[in-house]
Formats: sequence, C-alpha cells, structure tokens
Amino acid sequence: MTVEPIHLSPGDALILVDVQNDFLPGGALAVPRGGDIIPVLNGYLARFGAAGAPVVATRDWHPVNHCSFQAQGGPWPPHCIANTFGAEFPTKLKLPADATIVSKATAPGRDAYSGFQDTELDAVLRAAGAGRLFIGGLATDYCVLSTVRDARQRGYTVLLLEDAVRAVDLKPGDGRRAIDEMKALGATAITLQQLS
Repeated sequence: MTVEPIHLSPGDALILVDVQNDFLPGGALAVPRGGDIIPVLNGYLARFGAAGAPVVATRDWHPVNHCSFQAQGGPWPPHCIANTFGAEFPTKLKLPADATIVSKATAPGRDAYSGFQDTELDAVLRAAGAGRLFIGGLATDYCVLSTVRDARQRGYTVLLLEDAVRAVDLKPGDGRRAIDEMKALGATAITLQQLS
C-alpha cells in the first residue's frame, strides 16, 4: 500500500493536546507510554517550524478544587493544577517560543476535555486563517477525541497524528474505539513519515 505524502500549506495548524508532566510517566495521571509521543511530536514541530505554520498547545490548568478531582466527586486524582510542575509542558518537548498556549478547565465547577470548550482556541485558529488541523497529544480517548470532535463540528479538516497519541484505556480498547470514532467523524489518520 502506498502512503500518500502530505504537504504543509497555508491554512495548516498543529495542535498539541495536553502534553503535560502529570500525563507523562511519573505524573499524577500518567497515560501508559505517554512519553513515547514526545520525539514524534518534536518531528512534527520541526516540520511546522520549517513551514512557518502556527502551533497551538492546549493544557489543563486546574484550580486546586476542580470538579474533576476525586475530592470534589470527580473521577480523577488531582492533576495539572495551575502553576505547578505537573501542569508544565515537559522540557523535552520542543515547543517554539511563538506557540500559542490555550488553557482549559480553569473554572472550579466546569470540566473541559476539548481544547475548544470555554477557550479562545477557535478564535485563535480563525485569526490565523487555519482550516486544516493536525492534532496529536494526550489522551486519545479523552481530550484528543473531544478536541477532534469539536474541530469537526466547527468545520475544520482534521488530520489525526496517529503516531503521536496515546490512550488511557480505562476499558481495554478505548483508544482504538476513539480513533475509529474520529475517523467516522471525518478525521484522517496520518503519521510523521507522510509529512513532506
């Protein structure tokens, strides 16, 4: 099977979803093999940097009493608390200095899995003239899925970086099902080797 090469062009944007220390090995809510995506994402970042295309990084930026935390009746342990090490991007991730950072789930009583929910992400992308989004990050079955879902609802073309996502897989197969859903929504799964 021949792999179709993909050429970056004006209107393309790279979105890294929640690549934060707490979701990486040793973090408060580590995604299995989450660290594996960092070298791959750095490859995408290098290509986008060479093309002068915009890069956006979303992040959970929770208050200490966020509703998603178990102490407040939520499903998760405390993670990605604003201004802590766990909420920072890993030093090995080569984010460009001009990357746009979008913080989400910043209000105590509202959760947000999607990078579009209660954020300026859509406005940032429209202002940049972006129409085709390359989306990767953590975790496949939660924030990546929700972000892709909302991107498609807003009419963006979505390329899912299948080699740069990892799943929580709370139920075995959740990650695969999430990828299947994203494809059903119209996203195209690609890998770094296709990008020229």
